[in-house]
Amino acid sequence: MARQAKRITVTVSTLRLPAYKGDILAIGLFEKTSRLPRDLTDLDVSAEGAVRNILKLGDFTGKANETAVLYLKGKSGCNRIMLVGLGDKQKFELKGLREAAGTAIRKAQNLGAGRLGLALHLLAGTITKAGDQEVDLERMGQAITEGAIIGRYDYQDYLPEKKDEKKSQILMRVSIIEPQSRSAVQLNRGRRIGTILAEGQNQARAVANKPGNEINPPSLAREAQRLARRFGLKCRVFNDRQLNQMGMNALLAVGSGSVNKSRLIMLEYNGKRGSKAKDGPDLIVVGKAITFDSGGISIKPSAKMGDMKFDKSGGCAVLGVMTAAAQLKLPLRVVGLVPSAENLPSHTSYRPGDIIRTYSGKTVEIDNTDAEGRMILCDALAYAVKMKPRAIVDMATLTGACVIALGEHYAGLFGNNDALIKKIQQAAQLSGDLVWTMPSGSDYLEQMKSKIADLCNAGGREGGSCTAAAFLGAFVGDIPWAHIDIAAVADTDKEKPYRSIGATGFSVRLVLEYLRTL
Repeated sequence: MARQAKRITVTVSTLRLPAYKGDILAIGLFEKTSRLPRDLTDLDVSAEGAVRNILKLGDFTGKANETAVLYLKGKSGCNRIMLVGLGDKQKFELKGLREAAGTAIRKAQNLGAGRLGLALHLLAGTITKAGDQEVDLERMGQAITEGAIIGRYDYQDYLPEKKDEKKSQILMRVSIIEPQSRSAVQLNRGRRIGTILAEGQNQARAVANKPGNEINPPSLAREAQRLARRFGLKCRVFNDRQLNQMGMNALLAVGSGSVNKSRLIMLEYNGKRGSKAKDGPDLIVVGKAITFDSGGISIKPSAKMGDMKFDKSGGCAVLGVMTAAAQLKLPLRVVGLVPSAENLPSHTSYRPGDIIRTYSGKTVEIDNTDAEGRMILCDALAYAVKMKPRAIVDMATLTGACVIALGEHYAGLFGNNDALIKKIQQAAQLSGDLVWTMPSGSDYLEQMKSKIADLCNAGGREGGSCTAAAFLGAFVGDIPWAHIDIAAVADTDKEKPYRSIGATGFSVRLVLEYLRTL
């Protein structure tokens, strides 16, 4: 029997810290904290000086995501206090508060707590600006909520529930504790937004984590249709016969080796009153969804090939963005496009040396069938251009070269419009989904030229992520466009104090923060 999904509710409670009567109360402390603010002093008095004592002993330093649990016998309403490190005060960012909330909830979960109070923001509230970020109470409420909901998520769908694990499956009630009623109102505004954004991210993770025998292009399309019905989105699915009639030969070619044929999924949210069909969308968000990538005839090494189920992460992120946009009721028109294929070797697979006429009319020589993501995206991007949007953003696990260049901490950001790039950078800082701007353009496109077709789908090892981005840029024309290469950050096999292994849902909140600025 599969485990039931773990549930979590986040609320804001206005009360003094000693009055909280849950299982654990978590407070956030910076490094080298020597003096406690009044609210924490009141708690410490009720805990008979336990907090000051552990600080004095040096057993808790306040380093980022460090924890210590104090067991109390005093007059506090809660018999356990958890100290959570916020790191260096001079380097504080909302990302640190988000991670602290995730750390607190995962630690509380391991202790079997069902009711967790979070007072992580009280010291952070003394900071009004961190770098380029405005750190207000609404943003802090949003960050804490996001961290709690994202931190609670674990991919355990196929594990049986053991008797001694039942305590970790219970409903967890999380309360952000704030003594001042006016501040609680601001925190609660952020909580509402944070809940929607975090659940959108977890929605993307839930689909991305599923294996290739469960999620293929047709079943991914059915999942999109289910979500569309649930959240009030329009959904249209183009099957392989329709794609053939449309001339989406690149998308079809990548999926030609599999019995599970390619799909193009289109989701639409329209929160713009009075908008007409001829009006272009405010944004088209495009996500690569290779439900399993063996490399095709240019087959990958067997080591870690199982991780290629995560090659659909960009498309799954589109699902999260679209469902959250509908819940936020943004006054925008947003379209999500998910080109999906399964890249397998067979007697019907596309081959190195083939020349494909894409949806745009451009021809592409195939040098490597494992350079498949740019093939399915070029058809989807060309289709997006015909809708005349204000901007296009695509997310894709596109290149191993980006993993080598940036490691696991940043996604690569490419584009053709400085204003759009700047907005994406700002959204990245707010969301904590960090990006690093990289070059592309005409010089890199030269490496993608073919002697017998308009383009080649591979341009050599040098600047691999930049040449791949330049290839995509050839299909968007002058429309403002940003490409986010999430190959290094879409999944992880390293558990963190604030996050489980598996799909990360990277870029869902990033794109939503961008949409909120519109």
